[in-house]
Amino acid sequence: MKNSGLVSQYLRRGVSRRNLVHGSLATGAVFGSGLWTPARADDDEDERGRCGQPLPIRYSHPGPFGSTVHAYFPGPIDGSLAATDATGTHPEGRDPSTITNFRGVVGVVDLTFSGTAVDTNTGAKANYMFHTDSRFMKGQFIGSDEKLHSGAFAFI
Repeated sequence: MKNSGLVSQYLRRGVSRRNLVHGSLATGAVFGSGLWTPARADDDEDERGRCGQPLPIRYSHPGPFGSTVHAYFPGPIDGSLAATDATGTHPEGRDPSTITNFRGVVGVVDLTFSGTAVDTNTGAKANYMFHTDSRFMKGQFIGSDEKLHSGAFAFI
């Protein structure tokens, strides 16, 4: 494998914030190379005055800052119980996409990190945990204008 040297070098250095960002950018460049193509703006001058915005999935739950999040927590697509989903089981299944009427590729990563912070003035240390559920979607969807569109999206 051509990139195995880069991967082993990345793993030897450990996962600092800088290495995480650099590794994420490299991974995104490899897996999302088609995402870097220019997009054409919508002039919003169709017959109904609506542009092709993607519509969120129907399922929602309260977000941490009072907003509504239209996404399932990571877990099995069949909706069975998962440790990553505090909302329980979902008989309707879990849609990994955040867009209604979507057909394409969805990538999901659910990670938990830990680290130690050091106060540079006092030398005091504290342990921290960080959790992230990130996704990318690339494909076709029926937009708010009821027309077929193509696009690439990220949920971080």
